[in-house]
Amino acid sequence: MKIELKLFGAFREFDPAPHIVLEVAEGAKVADLRRAVLDYATSRWPAFRPGLLAGSAFASDTEVLRDDAVLPVDGRMAVLPPVSGG
Repeated sequence: MKIELKLFGAFREFDPAPHIVLEVAEGAKVADLRRAVLDYATSRWPAFRPGLLAGSAFASDTEVLRDDAVLPVDGRMAVLPPVSGG
């Protein structure tokens, strides 16, 4: 299944496009998508730091999903990096 993953925050610094497309198995979970992003990022984004992904959340169009949640069938997801402020 194809996942269109919208990039936000620090992830936008790694890719000129607002999203990337990844392939995962049918019925994949957020944890599977997290691994796919790690593989993609380490092979294509030289400045990528895995700790950024470890602290990031994944969301569908309607909710933030935990790693054990099944990915939505429409394939639309977003990766949300941690936020800090002052």
